[in-house]
Amino acid sequence: MEQPLFTNDAIVFGILMMSLGFVFYTESRTSGFWYQFYKIVPGLFIAYFIPAVFTTMGVIATEWETTNIFGEIVKEKSQLYYVASRFLLPAALVLMTLSINLKAIFNLGSKALIMFFTGTLGIIIGGPVAILLISLVSPETVGGADFDAVWRGLSTLAGSWIGGGANQTAMLEIYQYNPAKYGGMIFVDIVVANIWMAILLIGIGKKDTINKWLQADTSAIEKLKEKVITFTQKVKKNPSLTDYMIILSIAFGTVGFGHFSATYLALFFNDIVMNIDSNIMRNIFTFLGSQFFWLVSISTIIAIVLSYTKAKNYEGAGASKIGSVFIYILVATIGMKMDLTLIFENWGLIFIGIIWMSVHAGLLILVAKLIKAPYFFLAVGSQANVGGAASAPIVASAFHPSLATVGVLLAVFGYAIGTIAAIGCTILLELAAPI
Repeated sequence: MEQPLFTNDAIVFGILMMSLGFVFYTESRTSGFWYQFYKIVPGLFIAYFIPAVFTTMGVIATEWETTNIFGEIVKEKSQLYYVASRFLLPAALVLMTLSINLKAIFNLGSKALIMFFTGTLGIIIGGPVAILLISLVSPETVGGADFDAVWRGLSTLAGSWIGGGANQTAMLEIYQYNPAKYGGMIFVDIVVANIWMAILLIGIGKKDTINKWLQADTSAIEKLKEKVITFTQKVKKNPSLTDYMIILSIAFGTVGFGHFSATYLALFFNDIVMNIDSNIMRNIFTFLGSQFFWLVSISTIIAIVLSYTKAKNYEGAGASKIGSVFIYILVATIGMKMDLTLIFENWGLIFIGIIWMSVHAGLLILVAKLIKAPYFFLAVGSQANVGGAASAPIVASAFHPSLATVGVLLAVFGYAIGTIAAIGCTILLELAAPI
């Protein structure tokens, strides 16, 4: 929370863009050190990692404390992640979905859903397993009484890692974990989830080797990619300024309508949900009151509708490439949230999170091996749970921009089941916790 060297978002944004420029410049090398380096480590991971290093060094930060003119300590925060997630992310989803073939996505088969639900199950059982193992060596780490009970705090992690922020808040309301200690759970969420995302991104660079080990059939994914590439070549043109302006108008016009609609829909459904008598049912449907949920959903639905119109031809003018630019900016702002030194500050909670995520990962790998599912389904199925709509499209688009919609659809599904699945997990957490 110490004040970083740069607090002006204009300067920080410049630093992030220079970092991305460095990544793309070095990744474009066709020989030498960088060529060999990027054969091992994907550029998307470096785009995420460099801002994390800057945050760790105190150059930039997402939040910090400062003193106002009255001598009071106040918290300030960068708005870059908010802008990237609320404006650039939905715009990227629109542009990456314009040329999508929805029928081809459905032709990917049942393995995508199987891996998604496997990821959900991994979170549900991973928490209780982590509590049981940690209690053998450090029962005080997973102890606590009444509203200070660690299992109550871990319920918020279950909500976040199955659904998203709205589900996490719902779990906090349901189980009333001590707000003074809630920051520790947020800390585990950020550190562990970001480490896992980094591992998944590194794995993308080795996807062919992983798929060979899994004996996976990637033909459906390749067919989808081939259809998009063929269509792009068919409508390819030398883009004019008019093309770029129309592409941006489609993207941000949709985002604007998404924000407008999301505001009213969130208020409408929030009123309905708040009037539900049952506390459990009320909290299960809390996500319907989330503006971000409706923003992502509406933007994706409109983009799918546009994919059946002539608007899809703007893929030939580089629509998905512009969307990819927005995604990389989002990745950089996510990287800003990761202070690498935090990993060493609270080993107890971090170990719980690491064991938890390891169970999730291990189950995914086991099922992927058994059903011969491609690494794409493993990675996106995991992030649709753990990362939600903000990072599932990032991981999916790292395989190919045309696959971003798969990540979105699964992530939105995660919102829908997030709270009820997290409640099931919490019941097991309480049973596993030491008395």
